[in-house]
Amino acid sequence: MQYNLLGKTGLKVSRLSFGASSLGGVFHAVDEAEAIAAVHAALDCGINYFDVAPAYGGTRSETVLGKALRGIPRDRYFLSTKVGKYTDPSSYGNDTLDYSRARIRASLNESTGRLGVDYFDIIHIHDIEYQDRKHTEWALTEGYDAVRELKREGRIGNVSFGIYPMDLWKRIFASLDIDAALVHNHHCLNDTQLLDLLPLGKEKGIGIVNGSPFASGLLTDRGAPPWHPASPEDQSLFRAVARFCQSHGTSIGRLALQFSSQNPEIPTTLFSSSKPETVIRNVESHKEPCDMTLVAEVRKILEPVLNKEWSY
Repeated sequence: MQYNLLGKTGLKVSRLSFGASSLGGVFHAVDEAEAIAAVHAALDCGINYFDVAPAYGGTRSETVLGKALRGIPRDRYFLSTKVGKYTDPSSYGNDTLDYSRARIRASLNESTGRLGVDYFDIIHIHDIEYQDRKHTEWALTEGYDAVRELKREGRIGNVSFGIYPMDLWKRIFASLDIDAALVHNHHCLNDTQLLDLLPLGKEKGIGIVNGSPFASGLLTDRGAPPWHPASPEDQSLFRAVARFCQSHGTSIGRLALQFSSQNPEIPTTLFSSSKPETVIRNVESHKEPCDMTLVAEVRKILEPVLNKEWSY
């Protein structure tokens, strides 16, 4: 495994990092023992950065990740979680967004208990664009100030956001003092808009975490989960690409991971899996060269949806 400095954070993170959303059953049903084994497989493969959120699985992801990390020396891994978005596990999409100082501080305490740590290397302010952006300004003011306070107090190491829309990212990069940025679904086979952020990110020392190499499930043989906002017509293009890759002796997931994770300008790419064999397979795939000729053919099929933004 190779390691890169994550901007001005001082963290030297693995080129592949582990997103814990799958541990909470966000994409499909999960066996807890197997999910814990997936985390241990990631550690054994040299992955040293783990990201989670209280919203994933209605706190289940944090709970399972906490069990998996129990007994693991704290200096073996970097850890981030999120604040601001909270999900009812019985009803996907029934989110509560709260960027108040009081709720953010309480959220950090709750995550501390579930994960069994007293310090987070990064806190991402989560999904500030949800619910038609009616909470965005709240997140960019009180929410941002609250997380900066936690950094000054030494409870966290770095301030970040974890959001999707590119227009908001460009605003944040230009106007706020952040240490890192978890940018998801914007450096994958169907969307490369993350590249637009790299010059200013490098100038300001912002450590970019590239999330969702599989486009939230679109770039897999399994296909997108039921909650994905892509239309049936759009999803049919991704199924066609999956069949095309199979006909060329590979899988869409393998090609997607290689393409997303091998850009030397991007410090780390975050993938999620609840199965140890998939973690190991992803690490091995990352080490193999990406077939850029096949990438070009795949992107030609996906041309109608290239850089298309969906409403998550």
